[in-house]
Amino acid sequence: MKRVGNLYAKVICIENLLLAAFKALRRKRHKISAASFNYNLEHEIVSLHGELQNGAYRPSPYRMFEIREPKVRNICCSAFRDRVVHHAICNLLEPLFERRFISDTYACRVRKGTHKALKRVHIFSRKYPYFLKCDIQKFFENIDHNVLKRLLSQMIKDKKLLSLLDIIINHAVPGNQLGKGLPIGNLTSQHFANTYLGELDHFLKDRLRVGGYVRYMDDFICFSESKKVLREVLDEIQKFLEAKLKLRLKEKITTLGPTTEGVSFLGFRVFPNLIRLQRSNLVRFRKKVKSKEANYMKCEISEEELTASVSSMIAHISHANTLALRRKEIVSP
Repeated sequence: MKRVGNLYAKVICIENLLLAAFKALRRKRHKISAASFNYNLEHEIVSLHGELQNGAYRPSPYRMFEIREPKVRNICCSAFRDRVVHHAICNLLEPLFERRFISDTYACRVRKGTHKALKRVHIFSRKYPYFLKCDIQKFFENIDHNVLKRLLSQMIKDKKLLSLLDIIINHAVPGNQLGKGLPIGNLTSQHFANTYLGELDHFLKDRLRVGGYVRYMDDFICFSESKKVLREVLDEIQKFLEAKLKLRLKEKITTLGPTTEGVSFLGFRVFPNLIRLQRSNLVRFRKKVKSKEANYMKCEISEEELTASVSSMIAHISHANTLALRRKEIVSP
């Protein structure tokens, strides 16, 4: 693919920074940092533009917090002005990233997402008798900075923009090995991570000619008519990840079996003739509903917010064969 230049001026222009600020403010206006930035919007944008123009911009330290659902993760929260910069970059780079992606990668992409990935896995489970499911070991923590920078330089020839991307990539995540890792929570990290594993996508589709393949971030599934072929594919995947991307698979989670036994994916279990909700997902659903009801009883959220939230959760589990379950949950006291 031809490299693209003359991007930096477009990234840092006032109009793009304003657009980035409005995107960063979505559903965040009640946050103190966002409200403060918005209150002084003109001054903040001009200041940010000046720092980016003269090369003085440096990101602030991350604020760290932990989430435990669906599993324990350390999330890095960037300062609001840094999130504006991330949006400004992605406004220009997202179309470039999209051009490199195959159609069957579904995380953090417009008109994709978990439900379309689930539907695609269901289609392949009907078509193929065997599947190979893999997951990357500590993916975000082990992304190699030099490999990522090389991949970005193959897309972009604007030295100033590459220098800004280097600053963001090098911005240290507490606890990560030097030269490794991206912060979970940054918009740029999502696109960088997709681009990183895009190399694996093309290896599987273009080199190994895997017919059935779906990836959602670092979870991916290959389908085939033959178990033997999938064992060979697994061997090639392991070699490619270690040699080219400096990554490893979670060996204990790697699964090779018949699709009739069900494919565990994104909180669901996909069979050729139906999709079931995994028990862990059902437990989370019930806990979230109870939590929202408790918030409503404490007058922390309105009835409209409670209804919208619970409706969204019900819509999510409705992508499985859960009609009886939903009827039971809705009418249960």
